[in-house]
Amino acid sequence: MNLMLPENDLWTHLKNTNKKIVMYGMGNGADKILAVCERFGIVVCDFFASDGFVRGHSFHSKTVLSYSAVKEKYGAENIIVLLSFASSLPDVMDNIRRIASECELYAPDVPVCDGALFDRAFFDANEEKINAVYELLCDEESRKIYENVILYKLTGRIDYLDKAVSDKDTVYRELLCAENFKATADLGAYNGDTIHELIPYSPSLKKVFAFEPDRRSFRKLSEYCATLEGGAPEIITVNAAAWSEETLLTFGDEGNRNSGICAVGKGAKRVEVNANALDNILCGERVDYIKYDVEGAEREAIIGSQKTILSHRPKLLVSAYHRSEDIFTLPLQIHALRPDYKLYLRRYPYIPAWDLNLICV
Repeated sequence: MNLMLPENDLWTHLKNTNKKIVMYGMGNGADKILAVCERFGIVVCDFFASDGFVRGHSFHSKTVLSYSAVKEKYGAENIIVLLSFASSLPDVMDNIRRIASECELYAPDVPVCDGALFDRAFFDANEEKINAVYELLCDEESRKIYENVILYKLTGRIDYLDKAVSDKDTVYRELLCAENFKATADLGAYNGDTIHELIPYSPSLKKVFAFEPDRRSFRKLSEYCATLEGGAPEIITVNAAAWSEETLLTFGDEGNRNSGICAVGKGAKRVEVNANALDNILCGERVDYIKYDVEGAEREAIIGSQKTILSHRPKLLVSAYHRSEDIFTLPLQIHALRPDYKLYLRRYPYIPAWDLNLICV
């Protein structure tokens, strides 16, 4: 892989700039970015929200401004905007691009789960593994996505994300060939949304094993399953986290898609949840496809399904964006387990580099 690496990563650029740094958005994402800024001695001067969402509130002891007010205060040419929230909504992403056309904007890549930051030092330390995964990827689209996501992680530039977008319909129909699925496992089933998404592509689907640890999301999942009518697949719901073994784990009780081991942080409510290995639930039963979106526990969930992978070689879709190292450690883990898998990367529209999926067929 011959990347044209930037002279400086984002954090070095921010340390050296003379522009005023302002943050777009508040909440958990902003807290994570602020923590990195503080570590590097980077000063964030102000926070702003979209013009329709400013109500005189404050964040980190600063009054939250509107974008218009920030431009008036500093001048668009004199600011760097750090985006601190995530979105896949087209209108929201279009607005982010509009702001990026008016001033210097970055969407810093901070891990969804705690852990190492993907900066230049991290890249240099893991370059051999990063290059090894590049050589394993099976098509040009995968390699293009891989390169652009890595460049995004180093720079925070959202134009790299726009070069790394895939078509979901093509993934289901041409890569996964979902019309042939008879039994699947959805690890991180949330409220049933990905089961609902899969069903139209899989007319032969008879059974789904659905893991969801969060109590509120599991209730919504159960409610969704109750709405399914005759001809729909049987949904076997498991109120547990997908893990390497049967145990108890401490989770952040978020009640949303991000509930999980990643969510146990400052201010997060902690709860104990059941965890289990998919192999323990299947007891040798065949599945044709496993989806892993388990909020940073993908490595452990793969370990907990390796008997199934070795025995039946199901197709896999693995979220590869919760930890900085996921983009290379998860492909290497799968390749070590079954070298006969063909490995692909696909990414759906999102800012930052979320919805990045390793697909194994």
